[in-house]
Amino acid sequence: MPKMKTNRGAAKRFKATGSGKIRRAKAFTSHILTKKSTKRKRNLRQAGLIAESDQKAVKRMLPYI
Repeated sequence: MPKMKTNRGAAKRFKATGSGKIRRAKAFTSHILTKKSTKRKRNLRQAGLIAESDQKAVKRMLPYI
């Protein structure tokens, strides 16, 4: 079998945690920030985890993570 290819777009967006869960960055942080509260913007800086329902699809895109 040839080596599996990693989806490069997904590789730039997701990282694995030590326990094997997949971290992601939060959306809505790039523009139109004036109407968002400071608290909301601060919380958007924290990394989130992907939903359980998306785990299988992301792991298929990232076979070596």
